[in-house]
Amino acid sequence: MGSLGAILKHPDDFYPLLKLKMASRNAEKQIPPEPHWRFCYSMLHKVSRSFALVIQQLGPQLRDAVCIFYLVLRALDTVEDDTSIPTDVKVPILIAFHQHIYNCEWHFSCGSKDYKVLMDQFHHVSNAFLELGKSYQEAIENITKRMGAGMAKFICKEVETVDDYDEYCHYVAGLVGLGLSRLFHASGSEDLAPDVLSNSMGLFLQKTNIIRDYLEDINEIPKSRMFWPHQIWSKYVNKLEDFKREENSVKAVQCLNDMVTNALIHVDDCLKYMSALRDLAIFRFCAIPQIMAIGTLAMCYNNIEVFRGVVKMRRGLTAKVIDRTKTMADVYGAFFDFSCMLKSKIDRSDPNAEKTLSRVEAIQKSCRESGLLNKRKSYIIRSEPRYNSALIVLLFIILAIVFASLCGNRPSN
Repeated sequence: MGSLGAILKHPDDFYPLLKLKMASRNAEKQIPPEPHWRFCYSMLHKVSRSFALVIQQLGPQLRDAVCIFYLVLRALDTVEDDTSIPTDVKVPILIAFHQHIYNCEWHFSCGSKDYKVLMDQFHHVSNAFLELGKSYQEAIENITKRMGAGMAKFICKEVETVDDYDEYCHYVAGLVGLGLSRLFHASGSEDLAPDVLSNSMGLFLQKTNIIRDYLEDINEIPKSRMFWPHQIWSKYVNKLEDFKREENSVKAVQCLNDMVTNALIHVDDCLKYMSALRDLAIFRFCAIPQIMAIGTLAMCYNNIEVFRGVVKMRRGLTAKVIDRTKTMADVYGAFFDFSCMLKSKIDRSDPNAEKTLSRVEAIQKSCRESGLLNKRKSYIIRSEPRYNSALIVLLFIILAIVFASLCGNRPSN
């Protein structure tokens, strides 16, 4: 639930963490009884616990469609990511994947751990897909076809230019944004969002992941697959793996800051997309990952640890974002706070400092002009803990005892 040390340092994380733990347990109990749906929702919890939590808020039909959409694309991504599959085998699978989802006997063994289980038992996903409404099926098939073709293209092509980078991110994430917008519209809950805004929602998340996952991707076995564009990183080193070397730390951070600055281009579109949403559950479903992305970028910016290990938001802050994101005021507030954090880390000697500062200040201007900053709680940036540590420990123990007691006294089914 989060380390005791982190809770003592950030005591106001405790209640959101407790609520997140309870919500996680409740979500696991709501898994449908039918074997194929049970597999799909159980798998969703295994491959993305945070996504599984947020999706539970959606209405039943839309929730099922989004669950299957996610698993289909996760399976497609598993094929793309498995570097042990020969290209002449992988490419035809990617291109034909939109047809395989209609075949309840199709499966392909690849990936590892939970992803291998997903691929080995993909017939459960196909069975569930065939029970969705026709409009949902058509949206999922269309996006899967386009994404598979795009992935196949980049199996045989390197990400050389920034335009290549945007195109790759469109295929693997922008299309997810377009697909979700079509599912929201098919449910009758939302108007169909402009493609350019839907695309930016996906690109912002994907670019954040590509930046954060540098070390994991460069160390991929049997061979690495990297998507940092040559046009950016070649300004700093001769080989992308050179950023791992201690002597290249300065250049590594400069390139990292360049990449973060590029990702910030999409923020304005993301804010426009979210501000147009009407349904609260859909709004939270979309807004929470976007806030996590701007928070992750703020933490990655000017941070050499991206090349040494894992940089991510602490679990308590994640719980707080999930708990408190309910309105656009919360979104503007979070984007404003995290942009302030990022701004405070800008080194004037950085080659891209002026460009970064300009984009951060544009984000802050949009947040101010919304007129909503005074209507939200500023929970992202906090100075010193406001509570006595001993009292927090005591409260932690008492609540843990109460929680254990409630679980122990719950009647068994």
